[in-house]
Amino acid sequence: MRIPFDNSYAALPDGFFTRLGPTPVKAPKLLAWNAALAAELGIEGAQPAQITQVFAGNEVPEGADPLAQLYAGHQFGNFNPQLGDGRAILLGEVVDQGGKRRDIQLKGSGPTPYSRMGDGRAWVGPVLREYLISEAMHSLGVPTTRALAAIATGEPILRESGPLPGAIVTRVAASHLRVGTFQVFAHRGETEALKTLTDYAIARHYPEADGPLDLLRAVCAAQAELVVQWMSVGFIHGVMNTDNCSISGETIDYGPCAFMDAFHQGRVFSSIDRQGRYAYGNQPQIVVWNMAQLATSLLQQMEDKESAVEEATEIVHDMPELIEAAWLRRFAAKVGISTPRAEDVDLINELLGLMQKDGADFTNAFRALPTDQARDQFTDRDAFDTWAEGWRARIEGEPDPQAVMNAANPAVIPRNHRIEEMIEAAVAGDMAPFERLMKALATPFVETDPELQRPPTEDEIVPATFCGT
Repeated sequence: MRIPFDNSYAALPDGFFTRLGPTPVKAPKLLAWNAALAAELGIEGAQPAQITQVFAGNEVPEGADPLAQLYAGHQFGNFNPQLGDGRAILLGEVVDQGGKRRDIQLKGSGPTPYSRMGDGRAWVGPVLREYLISEAMHSLGVPTTRALAAIATGEPILRESGPLPGAIVTRVAASHLRVGTFQVFAHRGETEALKTLTDYAIARHYPEADGPLDLLRAVCAAQAELVVQWMSVGFIHGVMNTDNCSISGETIDYGPCAFMDAFHQGRVFSSIDRQGRYAYGNQPQIVVWNMAQLATSLLQQMEDKESAVEEATEIVHDMPELIEAAWLRRFAAKVGISTPRAEDVDLINELLGLMQKDGADFTNAFRALPTDQARDQFTDRDAFDTWAEGWRARIEGEPDPQAVMNAANPAVIPRNHRIEEMIEAAVAGDMAPFERLMKALATPFVETDPELQRPPTEDEIVPATFCGT
């Protein structure tokens, strides 16, 4: 197997990372392999036996330069001055078939100097969850890290609930630069390292940016679009810490994330988010807060800090307007409007209010709008009928509103109860539910498997998800 590595992050100063390889495992077994993504990355001659050994961490492929990255981060609002890759190893980078640089990283590959007393491992549940949801997000058109491989390690790992089957996921990303990567050097007062990182981030992701404040502006724009794309498909990230906020504008770190079934602005899935900091409806405010932390870090390298603070403040304060514009555009499409007007905000919010009041299924209610079954998604059908009368008048004359809605509203999402069923089956050695979900989620706007569109029954509801440790 040939992986055409072209490593740039490893050429940065040693203080940005620690060089080390993954910890080998005893009895690796290939669970999933993304052949299409491998082809995009220019990986050639991949055979199952070698795939298994390389992506289990038992063999370091030629050209790789494995390392664990350093970063810091605000976790639930509290600053941790040093985090870093505690259970991940960056094998290296490739330039894909489209000319874009991509990281290839093993997650769950053993301890590193940043493991903070952890074992550096992951178990099969979070590994398959990240694999499936990240690929589903890609198919939905949401910027995201990708999944290349999932490997069972053949070794148990110990958690509070007891021993669990170990696994490793191979993650592909535009980069693993985070807000927290900037925070660690800003906090330490390492200005030269911060300048080096800023130049690297600009060259890698935003070559048109002219300096730190232009970088901030570009990242703010990317994150504004990203958070609205999450919301438009009912996605809740669950751990929007600054160390989980990617400079590239990709969704990264699928821990206690989930897609909503019944709609509610305050919906929380993360078992550790007891205050609802990262609830569905709070995500826009949190991404602005995260960008303010990036601004604070970038400012540490500026010579004229007073004027730089003024400009950075303006950039961050402009973000809510960017989010509102993106939200209107995305949600207008969900109700069939191609050319949104300011007053359409009220029309959309009225529908969301009806959905929240009735506990309507977010995905199915939007998907049903062009059909005669739309009112069946609501318990207060008279209220829906009243709303629908105004809505139909609004979309009259819009170019092909049904096609617009069908393109904006997926038929199938990775529902929590289906993921839990898939994990339970995989632990028992049955990968058929995983394969079924992967097949349906590859074409989420096509109704290929109606049973997977069904919301959970009351006894199937999964009320909380857990960090992928």
